[in-house]
Amino acid sequence: EGLIEFYGSFREMFEFFCKNSTIHGAVRLVCSGRNRMKTAFWTLLLLASLAMLCWQFALMFSQFWAYPVVLTMSMDSEPKMFPAVTICNLDPSRFELVSEQLEQLELMAEESLTFLYGPKASARLAQLRDRNRDRDRDGAIRVQAWANLSSAGFRLSHNFSLVRMWDPSAGRKHSRVGFRLCNSTGGNCFYTSHPSGMDALLEWFRFHYMNVMAQLPPGLPRHPQHFQDLVYSCQYAGEPCRRSDHVHFHHPVFGSCYTFNSKGTDPFWAATKPGIPYGLSLILRAEQKEHLPLLSTVAGVKVMIHSHNQTPFLEHEGFHIRPGIATTIGIRQDQVNRLGGNYGRCTTDGADVAVELLYNNSYTLQACLHSCFQRAMVQRCGCGYFYYPLPAGARYCDYSRQPAWG
Repeated sequence: EGLIEFYGSFREMFEFFCKNSTIHGAVRLVCSGRNRMKTAFWTLLLLASLAMLCWQFALMFSQFWAYPVVLTMSMDSEPKMFPAVTICNLDPSRFELVSEQLEQLELMAEESLTFLYGPKASARLAQLRDRNRDRDRDGAIRVQAWANLSSAGFRLSHNFSLVRMWDPSAGRKHSRVGFRLCNSTGGNCFYTSHPSGMDALLEWFRFHYMNVMAQLPPGLPRHPQHFQDLVYSCQYAGEPCRRSDHVHFHHPVFGSCYTFNSKGTDPFWAATKPGIPYGLSLILRAEQKEHLPLLSTVAGVKVMIHSHNQTPFLEHEGFHIRPGIATTIGIRQDQVNRLGGNYGRCTTDGADVAVELLYNNSYTLQACLHSCFQRAMVQRCGCGYFYYPLPAGARYCDYSRQPAWG
């Protein structure tokens, strides 16, 4: 009975709570019982305080369940692994297996230039083509293993010839040049046009070039370019580069490319000191012996510095280096570590992304977008885009097999 008391009514229990509670203002509800104005005032004040307390608790819990992150930055001066460096010649070489088809394409480009701008416009292109043909006749080795790709059964589609289009509202002085893409039945046509005839010719040449290259059998090795044809000298930290330091791959836009330190596991590529003498030093050749003048209108080298095991998308990133100059590039590594789980929607390795990558390297946003586009292209058109890798069992689009792919 000394520890437990039983109250006869709720009023007695409420008075006991107010007199013994440590909540400020609760005792005032009992002491001011004779004055109803004071009781009402203290009741409103106590309810307002309780409401403020609940509001503060709600803000605290909402902030907690939002998983806030505090950004911390630190600078390290310890030795790091040198990044991967990819170089490509901006002027892709001519593929021996489709040299006759490319000659047809250049002849058709001459006819288009003559039709649009007169015979003088195509004279320079004919001179470049004849020069390349003479070099090919003197020093090139013909590949006879794929004789079925000869020009005997190959003809470019004249349905995609360049035409001049006049704008009736602007008068005959303002015209556009382009070509027409239609579906297999000849209807639902799409006209791609440019105000500049050169832009239209380059786009038209790339379109036919993709159709020519798409006829090569899948998995056929491209025309190899020797390492010395592009890289005259290579040194890292004063030491000559080794054969195992670079990896060759074929880029659909630039042709033969080389990546240095692609894996990032060789201690030879450890960066111990800053400065020009302790970096990668290259002397590059930018020759145009077998170039395609309408596929690339510039000379030089494309360079991209990227992470290890990352696919270099040189058509979107990197920078150009023109010939005849010495270029020094300073680099600094910024490493960002983002918290996963509920702290954000960023992926770490792409395993939780509902897109199967077509690239064998690590996950990047561009690799995900290109893989998603290619799979949608194969699903809708039955063939793949030449500039991206193919899924298993698919083939590249070619207007001889899929007339409406464009």
